[in-house]
Amino acid sequence: MPRDGITAIVPVWNRRELMAPLLRNLAAQTMPPAEILVIDNGSTDGAAEVAEAEGARVIRLGRNTGFAPAVNRGICESGTAWVAVINNDVSLAGDYLEKLCSAAAESGSWFATGKIFVAGKGDILDGTFDVVSRAGTAWRAGNGEPDSPKYSVARPIYSAPWTAALFRTELFAKVGPLDEGFESYLEDVEFAMRCARLDYAGVYVPAAHAWHLGSATLGPWHPATIRLISRNQVLLVARHFPSRFAWAVIVGQALWAGVAFRHGAAGAWLSGKWQALCKWRAFRSTYRSSRRLEDWLARNEEFLHNAQSSYWTWYFLLTRGGAK
Repeated sequence: MPRDGITAIVPVWNRRELMAPLLRNLAAQTMPPAEILVIDNGSTDGAAEVAEAEGARVIRLGRNTGFAPAVNRGICESGTAWVAVINNDVSLAGDYLEKLCSAAAESGSWFATGKIFVAGKGDILDGTFDVVSRAGTAWRAGNGEPDSPKYSVARPIYSAPWTAALFRTELFAKVGPLDEGFESYLEDVEFAMRCARLDYAGVYVPAAHAWHLGSATLGPWHPATIRLISRNQVLLVARHFPSRFAWAVIVGQALWAGVAFRHGAAGAWLSGKWQALCKWRAFRSTYRSSRRLEDWLARNEEFLHNAQSSYWTWYFLLTRGGAK
């Protein structure tokens, strides 16, 4: 039986300058982790050595396996009732983990996340909880917006960004680990799909605050980032979406192509889609319909109608009368 307490899992690939501030931040929590596991994805700049010097247990994977395999290894190595997955470019308020743990325990939730701000941008939000459309595209609710009352209300959720989130370790025995076929990006959304199917809900805790640099390792429009997102959007659709969502998928993916092309990432977008098509049959073979999941996606789209984004404005204009 897992012992009480939290294991903090920090997947790392370089950016050694981030390690000491993060590990000291974790150690100073009002509910500090019982253990900090740094899962090193083949860093070459000494990040692993910095982590060891700060007292963390480092597991060296020897190569960049991606976010999902690194986190899964950390979960397997943990021996506590809770695991916290923390990005290396995050800073937590001193009571962040305590507030998440208390809220999840009191509500009987399986996981929890807080209100995350963009580091150095005042009250601008990095995100709160994830919202997923029928197109297979996801939005971190509040991303880029000033904080507002609508993001200050606690609520049950199925999809938490794994930027700085807390989970009951038992959840992974029930739902399964992150899908390592996704490597990085949208692997947390795919996990949320399984949570929604099986009705394992979490809680959004707006009183818990953190600050995120965001894409500190590669950058948001790095070709590798765009390739993986583009590929994994399609794999998400293959595994979880009914064929009657086809028009919404076409519209949403075409609009996202426009965003990628505008940022000079046309080649990466095309490469990702091609890789996904090569994997489509294998992922589609695991599809099972779920009314609970489809109802959750419908509620997500009700929320997205109010998103302050031209992407979602055009998406709803073009999908009106489409798949329901």
